[in-house]
Order: sequence, then C-alpha cells, then structure tokens
Amino acid sequence: MMQEQFFNEMYSADGSVRGHYNALSQWLTSTPPERIGQMRQAAQVLFHRVGITFAVNGDTTGAERLIPFDILPHVIPLEEWRRLQAGLKQRVQALNMFLHDVYHDAEIVRAGKIPAKKVFENAQYRPEMRGIELPNRIYAHIAGIDIVRAGRGEYYVLEDNLRTPSG
Repeated sequence: MMQEQFFNEMYSADGSVRGHYNALSQWLTSTPPERIGQMRQAAQVLFHRVGITFAVNGDTTGAERLIPFDILPHVIPLEEWRRLQAGLKQRVQALNMFLHDVYHDAEIVRAGKIPAKKVFENAQYRPEMRGIELPNRIYAHIAGIDIVRAGRGEYYVLEDNLRTPSG
C-alpha cells in the first residue's frame, strides 16, 4: 500500500514524473531492484537492533513490531512544505498552550470542552506540575506529528506524539 501511494505521488495522471521527483526517478531507474531490496532489509535489521519498534496493546505474544516505514523518500515541493511547516508549528504551539492551560487555569475543563476526568485522571497527567511556570511555556520540546497525504493531495494529522520518542 505504501508503495502504491508513493507512485501515485511520484507520477502525474499522464504517467510523467512530477518535477520534484526527477532526481529520485533517475536514481530508481539506475539502481537494480535487488539493491533496493537489500537496502530495505538492512534498514529492517537496523530498526530491530536499535529498537525502533512498538508493541501492540493486548497482543499476548509480546512480539515487537517495526515502525512502518518506506525506504523511498516522499518528496514535498518547497511551497507545499512551507505551508505544511507553518501548520505544524502552529499545531505544536497550540498543544503547548493546551498543556499550559491544563496545568494552570484549566479553562478548557471549566468551559466544559473536555471532561475533567479525561484530563485529571489520565495516567500521563502529573499533578505535581500544577502551577509551575516553564521557560517560554514549552511543555513539549519534541513533537512527532504523524501526517498522511490524502487522495487529493491534502495532508491530515493521524496523531500527535508528545511523549518520549520511540527507540
């Protein structure tokens, strides 16, 4: 599925390579498929070795699974990236503002937008952080925002990861 989506991004409807994919297309045509397979296998081995894996809740086997990845890069044209980057920065700022509110005035809870139980009884909530002022009000220094490109080229956020990064 990832490969099909990749090729839908790389090629226009008429079958021509999109301009921002020219260099990658040239590399793909000059690299034997076996070599790409070897590179994919080497990446999988490395991911297992350094622990870029996750466990599935409820899976009784305890097997660690690889984080889904595509060995071929998805190239985002500069103008598109600038819009995406601005939106992602705004999103992380909003998440930090939410966390500041939760640990200070909790206006979002008082306004009934989020049930108090969902916030204050959450396993990740730290009551000892209440009222503590952080430099620049930054609670999440590292944010992993998982995005996908939808059918018409727009991007959607799958989830926000503000916890310890995997691995």
